[in-house]
Amino acid sequence: MNQPSPRQVASIEGVGVRRVTSDQLILDGIDWSVRSGEHWALLGANGAGKTTLLKLIGAVMHPTTGTVEVLGNRLGRVDVRELRAHIGHVSTAQRVPQDATAHTVVLTGATGTVQPLWRKYDDETRQLATELLSELGCKELADRPFGVCSGGQRARILIARSLMPAPSLLLLDEPFNALDLPSREDLIDALCRLAADRPSLATVTVTHHLEELPPTTSHALLLREGRVAARGPVSEVLTGALMTRCFGRPIEVTRQDGRWLARSGRRG
Repeated sequence: MNQPSPRQVASIEGVGVRRVTSDQLILDGIDWSVRSGEHWALLGANGAGKTTLLKLIGAVMHPTTGTVEVLGNRLGRVDVRELRAHIGHVSTAQRVPQDATAHTVVLTGATGTVQPLWRKYDDETRQLATELLSELGCKELADRPFGVCSGGQRARILIARSLMPAPSLLLLDEPFNALDLPSREDLIDALCRLAADRPSLATVTVTHHLEELPPTTSHALLLREGRVAARGPVSEVLTGALMTRCFGRPIEVTRQDGRWLARSGRRG
């Protein structure tokens, strides 16, 4: 692979995506770039194209039109299997052996496999898995089966797993899904520590709720029906006017102590 740009982590230009089976236009005319150290929130109504956009910069799929460059490599000109090894991807839909311990789950991030490949893990790799669990605030879960961990604990374990290959880009696909309030706050705290400890790491988080965004969120992209409704620094994008335009109903946005709150305003 080519050496990645020291600043630009992902770049999307004039991208369109059509569903092969129905010819439905999922994304249309998307321009977007992510740079190292930026923390993006990706928001939009269901069906707006968020997951598809995440798959593009995760090198999981190719665009129908336009160009996608990730870590200095253009999709279509690089072995995507090799490229994906440098991208962290966290989703609650990931397949994880429920009886595997948290430490084992993190270890599999070194090989990018569902099941552990024990001969591949030396003492240094095992120690790194322990350190990552500690960094995400769940070192005490090392010997606990993944299946009995809470939703918030699982999310942090999966983030630790995704960090095993030291990625430059971390993609979080609805990591707060179905979490209770304490678990949500634990995960937000963990993401804040991650941003502080890894200043060059870029993240993109898909979420439906502004309340789930860590105060370290630096940028936001709003999608509406497959098109960019707004993008840029959070202070410019996460406004009532732009959120109203994106979601098609009156929305009021407030911010306190670095955290956001969105609620539906009154019509008329």
